Order: sequence, then structure tokens, then C-alpha cells
Amino acid sequence: MTATTDPRVEARRSALDARNAPWVPRSLAAQLDVVAAQHPDRPYVLADGRSQSYREVAERSRTIAAGLMSLGVQHGDRVALLVDNRAEYPAIKFGVARAGAIAVPLNYSYKADEIGERLRQSAASVVIMVDASAATDFLAAFDQLVPGWESGVSSTGMPELRHIVLVEAHAGRDALDLGRLGDGGVPAEDVDARLDQLAPDDVCDIVFTSGTTGHALGAELTHDMVLRSAYGSAYHRAFDDGWRISFPLPLYHVFGYVEGMLSVLFVAGAIAPLRVFNPKTVLDIIERERINEALFVPTMTVAVVDQAVKEPRDLSSLESVCSAAAPAPAWLWERVMTDLAPRMIFTGYGQTEVSAATVMTHPGDDIATVSSTVGTTKLGGIAAQGAGVDDVRLAEYRTIDPFSGEVLPAGRTGELSVRGPLVTHGYFGDPERTQFSVDAEGWLRTGDLGYVDEQGYLRLDGRSSELFKVGGELVSPLEVEQVLTEMPGISQAFVAGVPDERFGDVAWAWIVPPEGAEIDEQAVLRELRLRLARFKVPRGITIIDAASLPVTTTGKVQKFLLVRSLRAEGARS
Repeated sequence: MTATTDPRVEARRSALDARNAPWVPRSLAAQLDVVAAQHPDRPYVLADGRSQSYREVAERSRTIAAGLMSLGVQHGDRVALLVDNRAEYPAIKFGVARAGAIAVPLNYSYKADEIGERLRQSAASVVIMVDASAATDFLAAFDQLVPGWESGVSSTGMPELRHIVLVEAHAGRDALDLGRLGDGGVPAEDVDARLDQLAPDDVCDIVFTSGTTGHALGAELTHDMVLRSAYGSAYHRAFDDGWRISFPLPLYHVFGYVEGMLSVLFVAGAIAPLRVFNPKTVLDIIERERINEALFVPTMTVAVVDQAVKEPRDLSSLESVCSAAAPAPAWLWERVMTDLAPRMIFTGYGQTEVSAATVMTHPGDDIATVSSTVGTTKLGGIAAQGAGVDDVRLAEYRTIDPFSGEVLPAGRTGELSVRGPLVTHGYFGDPERTQFSVDAEGWLRTGDLGYVDEQGYLRLDGRSSELFKVGGELVSPLEVEQVLTEMPGISQAFVAGVPDERFGDVAWAWIVPPEGAEIDEQAVLRELRLRLARFKVPRGITIIDAASLPVTTTGKVQKFLLVRSLRAEGARS
């Protein structure tokens, strides 16, 4: 492990602290206003072929806040967002916050029934939406959920829902849109007064977990949580003045939202969000907009490095690549360094409930460290001072027995639990789950297995919910996946337990080969038998291409859908 002593990194961190000191807890819109006052003409959003300055985004957010207030939106009301990574997203998000409402960003690949369930779960009073995403026609979805919604919303199934507002006017639909909403006649001083009433510890977001197990929970995040997390990421990754970040990650998820959209605020930087992931477009943006950092998940990283070899670009502006949310093997990091040539690489670890990343590798960590660990607890700079952990870090971890909840000795593998100023206090409308997940001292059960090693680096061993028993013997899928991805000719591997009449469960592997490669399944199984106990060796292998993997829009593979598909195939055969 070779954490950096690069003087440029330390100089950037010192400059970041100096320009933002002392840490002042604020609401989201108040933080935007600070930056807009200091750097009104700097670009903040580079999207859809245009650039929006900090002043423009702040002013637009005021108009949206006034419009929402004219609809009767009160402090603490929930406003659901079905909005993709378009140029308007930041202004909408800050507008909701400025009105004192709680944003409920929804996955825009949801279908009608899923949308309805999330609206009921969050008790949203307003929906702001685009007319359609690549996956769903939202106009048709709401025709099904709330017939006649254009002229007035009334639903016994969703009694709190009062208004549906389109981002843009739609021909043939006489529905309210942000343009017609305008400021609603609400005086500017009333909007300012609403902002002044907000407390940094007020909830600003209810973010649903990404659903790798099929059950979503609405984590409550406060203004101060997400801003401290964003500042810590800028500090840990050593952002320079005017830092530019591009990402194809959805802004409804904390990765794109906190690590991208909010983190650049503290250096008056810019974001270039992409609506749809396309590796060629990613490279186009990096080259054209002189992007300093790219955010990916590993499945995206593979596609981008493959494209970079086919079509070389000028990527000299690229200071860092952050690829997180799932393990990435050493060979992929080696290709990142060779084919994209950033000056720094990062991986990290976190979740919705902890306001994005709580753990990151350090600048200068070697590839062995970046591929085998997820880093150390995130440095916070001035945002960590007086935050309740210590004056350096923004979170702390310990391990517990996943069954009894007993705290384990340092260095022992168990279920990871975390506390700190970034950690949710609970799930909206779900006191039972909150009581199970968050104890009286603020420790959150993550559901992930791992341990903190002697150097303070966190090592993951998979999800506690993914553990399965084969004839009474416990199997961790991650252990088998790591062995598989070390083999030549295997790009990605995923392992899960599938029901078996004799053993209860048996392992099954889904393997993604590199483009154009063929895999000898029997040779792979023979190698596994040499390296793993017999009960860990998969009963079988399914070869699958990356495009066919069922993934969330944050790039996490939904193993329960792989298992469901396999069982369906077995039932048909």
C-alpha cells in the first residue's frame, strides 16, 4: 500500500480547506447561493449541448421554489422526481430544497406499478416528471395510475398526491409544466423567508435503495449529511479549483448526486452528466469539455477502456477515474492506467444510507490495494471537525456477528456497521426496519460482510443477504467470484446460491467473457476444484454477455433476477 505524499495533493486539500473554512452547516440551496455569489458566471452544468452558470441555476431554482410554494407545498412535504440526467435536473433539485420540501428522486426505469408503490411509500404530494424515459412512458403510466391527472389529481390509492408537473410542455397534453408554473406570483421575499427557516439537520432527501434484492427502503438524508459527504469527497480526492466531473450515473442515486453534482460546489466546478451510458459519448465529453474526473461503475469502466483502444482521444485533462459500487479486478485498473492514463485512480465504498461514499482509497495507492480493498474511511478536512467521530474522518466502522449482533474484535470478519455524521437516522415510514438497522448509538447495520485490516483499509467479503449454505456449509459468493476473475479469459463473474433438494442450496456462476473470447466451462470448473473446497464450487456455469446482465441503473447486478431466470429455464426444460 503506497498512499500518496504527492505535494500537489496536499496543496489542493489545503487550498480547499482555506477557501471553505470554517465549516458552516447550511441547507442545499444556501450552499448553492454562496457559490453563485462568489462565482456567478462560472459554468456549473454542461449538458444537452449548453452550459448553465451558477447564477442561472440559482435563479432558476428560485423560480421553481416559488412555483411549488404557489401549489401549496409546505416545509417537509415530499416532492417526487422522475427526471433523467438532463440540464434542468440541478435547478429542479435545488428548487425543491429551497421550498423546504423533501425530494424523492425515483428510478426512471420504473414501470407504472413501481411508481405507484414508491409514491404511496413516500406519501408524495407533488410529482415533477419528464414525459418519458428510455424505459417508460410516464404520461401513459400516470394515465393508468391517476386517470384524468392533467385536469386534477384525485386518488384514493394515493390520497396525499395533489399535483403532477411536467418538466416541459407536451404537445397534445394540457398539463401543468414548469414553464407555466413560473413563480406562481409568490414574492421573492417569501421564498427567501422559507429558505431562512430551513435547518441543516432537516431532511432534504428520501432516497430509495437501489433494489439488488428486490425490496427498496427510503433512507432519510439531511442537508448537512449530503453536504459534509460531498465536501469530504472533494477533499479526499483532492479537487482543484474549477474541477470538472462527468458521469453516466443517474442523479437520482447518491453516487452521481453527492459524488458528482454536490462535490463540485466546493471548488466552483462543473458537472457533465450523461442521460444514457455510451462509451463513445463518454470519451467525447472528456475530450471536448476537458473533464478532470470520470465516475463509473466497473461494468461501465470495462466498456470505456475497450472503446478508448478502438478510438484514441486526447484525454490529457483527466486527473482521476473513480470506479466504485462493485469490485473491480486488477487487470481492469491496469487497463484504466494504460488506456485512459489518469493521474489518480480511486475506488470506494458506501451506500444510500450513508450519503454515498464513506470509504475511499487514497491518491497514489497501488493497483493491488485498489483492487483488493475499498480504501480507508473518507477524510473530511474542515467538514470532519467537531462532527462526532474525530477531527479527521467522517465515519467509523466496526464488525458485528450478523446473526447475534454481538460486536466482534478488531480485524475479525463480520457484518460491517458504521456511524458518523453522514449516516441516516432511519427509513421513512418504516420504524420496524429503522429499529433493526440503526441502534441507539447511531450504528447502522450495512448488510455487508468484511473487516478493517491492520493498515485501516476496509476489505469486503460480500453481502450478508447473499450468503448461502451448501449442505450446512456457509458460502460467500465474493470469494468464488474473486477466484474466477483471476482466471484468464474471464472478464466478469457473478455467483449466487440456487435452491437444491439435496443440499438446500448450491452455487451457480454467471461468467462474462471478453469480446470475441470463448470459455471452456469444464476447464473453469476443474480449476475451481483445485482452488476451492468442493462445497464452494459452482454446480454449473452460465455464459452471459455484459449487455444481458440484469443491473440497476447504478450498475449493480441483480443476482436475484439471475437466479429467477435460471430457475425459469429449468422449469421449461
